[in-house]
Amino acid sequence: MRAFGYCRVSTEQQADEGVSLEAQQAKIAAWCMVNDIELDTVFVDAGISGKRADNRPELQKALIAACKAKSVLVVYSLSRLARSTRDTLMIAERLDKAGADLVSLSEKIDTTSASGKMMFRMLAVLAEFERDQISERTTSAMRHKQSKQERVGEVPYGYDLGADGVMLIPNAEQQEAIGLINALHQAGMSLRAIAAELNTRSVPSKKGGEWIHTAISRILKRRSVAA
Repeated sequence: MRAFGYCRVSTEQQADEGVSLEAQQAKIAAWCMVNDIELDTVFVDAGISGKRADNRPELQKALIAACKAKSVLVVYSLSRLARSTRDTLMIAERLDKAGADLVSLSEKIDTTSASGKMMFRMLAVLAEFERDQISERTTSAMRHKQSKQERVGEVPYGYDLGADGVMLIPNAEQQEAIGLINALHQAGMSLRAIAAELNTRSVPSKKGGEWIHTAISRILKRRSVAA
């Protein structure tokens, strides 16, 4: 039996112990050796987000190779393979229809058996549930910081950064512009029309350039979150 490996790291994770490309490749090679399986090619997507499967070229090559050879696709963990239940199950179904299998080392999943397939589906759902919880906690924390007028990412329009590097201090001139933006929006003007109006009135933008509709959208969204 032949096997193909797939590894992925995003830019932020390349230095993380245990999920580096080298670590993933070593574990895949070791598994193949222990199970007396010939490791053909290890495909690598470096510095690419795992949110979707269709924008990772090396994953697509790995899937094509495994399906064509009716072999095994080996990954270090499901998190390296996909970041949603939908993508993960689609990949598994694609391999299954082609007569190929999936092995995930961290979760000890091997779809060559019925029990392995069942465990795979359960873990995929649980993994997405955990990510959703993390996302909810992150969103809640950001809203809490915004409600306390603390910095979250870039300093937003309408504020200056305090001397402590954390608190946001209202900028009177920009706050007045925000009031105008809200009034124009409530009057039914489109985002592009509001941007054009601000440019006509020579209202300074955050970085001194011309106003564009996306900047207006960010200001209105921040106001709705703060409310």
